Amino acid sequence: MVRIKICGVCDAAGAEAAVQSGADLLGFHFCSSQRRVTPEEAKAIVDDLAVRPKIVGVFIDQDASEVRQIADFVDLDMVQLHGSEAPGFEAGRPVIKVLKVQDRMGVGQISGAGDWPDPIMLDSWSADQRGGTGRTWDWELARPLLSTRRVFIAGGLEPGNVGKVVSAFKPYGVDVSSGVEASVRVKDPDKVRAFIHAVRLAEALG
Repeated sequence: MVRIKICGVCDAAGAEAAVQSGADLLGFHFCSSQRRVTPEEAKAIVDDLAVRPKIVGVFIDQDASEVRQIADFVDLDMVQLHGSEAPGFEAGRPVIKVLKVQDRMGVGQISGAGDWPDPIMLDSWSADQRGGTGRTWDWELARPLLSTRRVFIAGGLEPGNVGKVVSAFKPYGVDVSSGVEASVRVKDPDKVRAFIHAVRLAEALG
């Protein structure tokens, strides 16, 4: 089953919409981001959920002690590292390391791909953004890695293209934030439902 991560959750309504639609993971930004929330805000949202999926905290080049402190406070299941963190980063939780892919880059050139444990996340590279870009990239470049590793695909996914990605590449998981928003920080319940439905339909059709 493809794992579906709804990221950049900022409020209870967005979290509940994702959970009710069948999301497997919710992501909260504790880094410099338009979608940043405080640990207190995230904990309040998570504690109010009727059903608790896996909770992921997103960090960018933050001190390991800060990451562990937030992870303990919110009771994160996983930590997602979006910066230039080195392998062996002591997060106190399982890690999803985000690796950036540039156009025409071969899979062997994806920096750090062999140094981090599964799962990893592949996202589009940007010269001016360290976090998620919301931009698509040539997923075909990562096919060799997708066949040997547990890989989340991120970057520009939305209800209209995620089914094709799942059908063509059969990733371990998919990650979306801006692609299911009504506006920055506000998730659109209809888009969330459509995104998750597209993933499950693509799986069912093989």
